[in-house]
Amino acid sequence: MIKVVQAGMKYDMRCLIFMSSVVTSVFDIPNCRLSRCGYTGEDGVEISIDSDRAVELCEKILNSTHAPVKLAGLGARDSLRLEAAMCLYGTDMDETTTPVEAGLSWLIARRRREMADFPGADIIMKQLKSKEKNISKKRVGMISTSGRPPRGNYDILTPNGDVVIGKVTSGCPSPVLKENVAMGYVKSEYTKVGTQLKVDCSGNRRKQFTDVSVAKMPFVPHRFYVH
Repeated sequence: MIKVVQAGMKYDMRCLIFMSSVVTSVFDIPNCRLSRCGYTGEDGVEISIDSDRAVELCEKILNSTHAPVKLAGLGARDSLRLEAAMCLYGTDMDETTTPVEAGLSWLIARRRREMADFPGADIIMKQLKSKEKNISKKRVGMISTSGRPPRGNYDILTPNGDVVIGKVTSGCPSPVLKENVAMGYVKSEYTKVGTQLKVDCSGNRRKQFTDVSVAKMPFVPHRFYVH
């Protein structure tokens, strides 16, 4: 994607690092805002453009000879974001989830921690100060090499399958890893990488468990441009 966009503009994309943006012309279409970010873990851009030129830009990108470009739907995007272990709001996190529980403590800047005046600070600061020892649940990644893929809202159980310890929030077969990947929340004592658990993948069918292993996230390394 970067090669294709670069071919249609004078601006040097090497100057645009991850999470920064610029307003420039792309394929002779002015007033395009390029943000070097995305929701896939890959190096790419999101382009904001006047609505009456959007189809034109899309066609020029698709017809580029600099790299093969194809349209992709939400299913493909969701697989990529899950491989990158990125949370989907309303699915992997919501207003009842703290950054500490979601494994996103790194997003709370030092100034925010010092001021402690942000929404939810009374709870979140206590979790941070306890060094996450007293957190009732944590987001984990899980990988399974066989069985049905874990899906959202499936129960996560202890290794012997008799006690429910959490819920899957997102899951799918990974096209890159050729394994099933999932994220979910479990009790803190089951968050160590390598911990063996079970997921009840039966749905409305007879009981069918899938063996999973707690895995390091992201499942597929990010390739953001941070140079």
